[in-house]
Amino acid sequence: MAEDLVLETWDLQCERNGREHRTAAMGCQQLVLRRGQPFTITLHFSGRSYEEGVDKLAFNVETGPCPIETSGTRSHFPVTDFPEESGWSAVVQQQDGDSLSISLCSPPSARIGRYSLTLETSTGYQGASYHIGDFVLLFNAWHPEDTVFLRDEDERCEYVLAQQGLIFQGARDYITTTPWNFGQFEDEILSICLNLLDTNPKFLRDQNKDCSRRNDPVYIGRVVSAMVNCNDDDQGVLLGRWDNHYEDGMSPMAWIGSVDILKRWRKFGCQPVKYGQCWVFAAVACTVMRCLGIPSRVVTNYNSAHDTNGNLVIDRYLSELGEEERRSRDMIWNFHCWVESWMARPDLAPGYDGWQALDPTPQEKSEGVFCCGPAPVRAIKEGDLQLKYDIPFVFAEVNADVVYWVVQPDGMQKKSTHSSVVGKNISTKSVGRDSREDITHTYKYPEGSEKEREVFVKAERDTSSLREEDEGLHLRIKLSGGANNGCDFDVFAVINNNTDTERVCRLMLCARTASYTGTVGPQCGMKDLLNVTLAPRDEISVPLRILYEKYGESLTQDNLIKVVALLTEYQTGDVVVAVRDVYIQNPEIKIRILGEPMQKRKLVAEISLVNPLTTPLSNCVFVVEGTGLTEGQQIKELEEPVEPQAEAKFRLDLVPRQAGLCKLMVDFESDKLTGVKGYRNVIIAPQPK
Repeated sequence: MAEDLVLETWDLQCERNGREHRTAAMGCQQLVLRRGQPFTITLHFSGRSYEEGVDKLAFNVETGPCPIETSGTRSHFPVTDFPEESGWSAVVQQQDGDSLSISLCSPPSARIGRYSLTLETSTGYQGASYHIGDFVLLFNAWHPEDTVFLRDEDERCEYVLAQQGLIFQGARDYITTTPWNFGQFEDEILSICLNLLDTNPKFLRDQNKDCSRRNDPVYIGRVVSAMVNCNDDDQGVLLGRWDNHYEDGMSPMAWIGSVDILKRWRKFGCQPVKYGQCWVFAAVACTVMRCLGIPSRVVTNYNSAHDTNGNLVIDRYLSELGEEERRSRDMIWNFHCWVESWMARPDLAPGYDGWQALDPTPQEKSEGVFCCGPAPVRAIKEGDLQLKYDIPFVFAEVNADVVYWVVQPDGMQKKSTHSSVVGKNISTKSVGRDSREDITHTYKYPEGSEKEREVFVKAERDTSSLREEDEGLHLRIKLSGGANNGCDFDVFAVINNNTDTERVCRLMLCARTASYTGTVGPQCGMKDLLNVTLAPRDEISVPLRILYEKYGESLTQDNLIKVVALLTEYQTGDVVVAVRDVYIQNPEIKIRILGEPMQKRKLVAEISLVNPLTTPLSNCVFVVEGTGLTEGQQIKELEEPVEPQAEAKFRLDLVPRQAGLCKLMVDFESDKLTGVKGYRNVIIAPQPK
């Protein structure tokens, strides 16, 4: 009778498996694996070595609080000669004396999450069981049978592995870039993302059912979209606020990364972090999705509609002075950010795999919860509004029509002949480069095309208002040069008379500070010309000077001024409206790198900014972070105010942890200039061997 087989030690080979599974950046303290891909462990026996045919080895893997085979959350599988195709498997790789290497593999449809791994040995009727460790299983964009499989390696590197990126903001006519530290592989982030799944109400209601559905990226995406906001009292991550009063938290403009937000959420017992706006919600969701292995990117839609009554028309009411008469719940946001995640949609008819829109900003409820998506981008383009999930809402964000009504003193409403169109310059960061990729064509057919008309007919949207007439009066607003914070600048109303007769009009020009959600503040410039005469086929340009002393005090942290022009023709009473959002540019943050950037060697960054205003800046703070460059966030508070035109400057010592391309990101805050961003790419040379 053979003596018992006794397991003495074992090695989960965290470092080697982490390298092969592209999870090494999560640290070598824990085993993190991607599903469907083999991993190797080594077992060391004492007394005698393993004998095939005499000893039987089997493994148990379990995930979730109530693991059950039928739910896919538990599996028992023996060591065999060949890998099992459909389930978990274990195969002997090599035997060397008393050590045995075994290759284990999960199916590409396994549930993701925390697992425990147990080895069972038996010889004859004697047996023993050993808990040999825990591991985390993620989605696998590299495996052709995984529902998140992405074919292109550069895209996988950008959308799963890149820990830093760019988010586009500003206005349609002036697109700005904000750097963002996604940091999905930083310490604690994986465990926080798994906590987020275990905090979600669906898990708390039915733990077995929730864990059994964690093999499905559609389900996970929906959960993440709901949990990034806290609007359902679900202990979500972020609280949204849009009113420019952020004193009891962080201004949404001040964040430069997701890591700080997710760590705060966990540190304070899953209390919502104050405050988020759309790009913050989207960026945190992108971090969570990338961390779990689902390819994801942040996208920005300019002139984004929020259509509450579902009629695909956004009505705006203006007085004759260009002021908003009454607020409708329908809004046009200067820009709106959401997330796209890449996945197959086996729950839908063929043709809807690929990018799916997920919007974690709380706007409307979906199945009773504030979440949105995943909505196949293809279905949005084709106008297939009945498919899951929430396609009508996203369709309206990129396709609704805006109609301006001018309310006259007697209460009569006059429809403007101009209808501005939403869903412009839909943008995301290019793969492998710091440039903008325009993805508008993935959401809509070219304007005026036959295909566009077919989609609108299918979506029951009226297309008659889309066509602008060439005849008549045309009005647009032009900006000369840049509009820099602290400076005066000019905007121009440009009027074209495209007819053969003289026209006499009244022109109203009005500028107000505004937020990116379309809310306007006090007036900061105004002109009312009662007698503008236009000769046939003539063009004239009327300037409006906007003074810093007028806009400086009421400029919101979004740095926007909304200019409205109203042209009323006396003879016909027709009204033409033009609207333009002017982005007020912040000063540049300059970042100089002193010394040769090398892994584990000290490096100095010199960071500076010139105060462009005519008044001193007080309470100045620089916040610096960058995965691989800084240990968490580095905060530098300046003791003295920064005088007008003076330079705020400091030096920061860094010791880069990893080689390769890193981004050093900087945010500057003060009493009068807020949310100023800058970044610098730094290429770190590997440590000499």
